[in-house]
Amino acid sequence: MVHDWGTNPLPPAVHAILIAALHGRPLKILPFSFAPALLFSSYVNLAGFPTDSAGFTCAVSGLYALLALRRRQTIRNKFTARGAVRGVAIGLGFANSVAGAWVYANGDRKKDEEERLARNRWGGQS
Repeated sequence: MVHDWGTNPLPPAVHAILIAALHGRPLKILPFSFAPALLFSSYVNLAGFPTDSAGFTCAVSGLYALLALRRRQTIRNKFTARGAVRGVAIGLGFANSVAGAWVYANGDRKKDEEERLARNRWGGQS
């Protein structure tokens, strides 16, 4: 289950959507800059590099979760819609980080390359 989560391109994309929803208005540049990085990670995964994508997702998601935990929130703000989205974003960041670390540590780049060549997504030489 952890391996499937770490090699799936959807969790980083969902995490990017949550980050964009939280930090798009009013725009906060530093936390918002994690969203394009996570979308790039999903693209790299779809391009056929799931092990490398998992490592990048692990780093970016974990860094976002740690930075988000540094911001203190009053007890009243935790039980709003924005507080719930923030909690889900932090939890998803930690889940992506754990799954990405697992896949990156146990990944096989040779197998990734064989699958990428067998899939022939870009129509190059077979």
